[in-house]
Amino acid sequence: MISNKLKKIATMRAKLVALEKSVAIERSKELADLPARYGFENAEGFVKAVKAAGSGKRRRRSKAGLSGAGNRRRKRAHITDETRAEVKKMVGEGKTGNEIAKATGISLPSVQNIKASLGLVKKRK
Repeated sequence: MISNKLKKIATMRAKLVALEKSVAIERSKELADLPARYGFENAEGFVKAVKAAGSGKRRRRSKAGLSGAGNRRRKRAHITDETRAEVKKMVGEGKTGNEIAKATGISLPSVQNIKASLGLVKKRK
């Protein structure tokens, strides 16, 4: 029984090798035909055109969509005990998460994480 399964594995491996070879040959043919398919006489002209098309700088929009500074990453916030105390105090004063984030210079998710770690958020039902 095991010998039959081992023979099947060997047969399947041989088929896989043959399939990989045929894919490699077919891929090479398709790549060789690409320049002509797009109207180029040779591969060098085609490669230059692809590089020129890819070198154009594209501006990525920030998540907000309108922010001009959206392309720069923010520096990672250093949350200190003083920051936690300030967040706790501002929550006690009834400030919103956005107000706290702006006042302390940290992100809203950081404020939410601090509030959660201090047990200042209500659990969902």
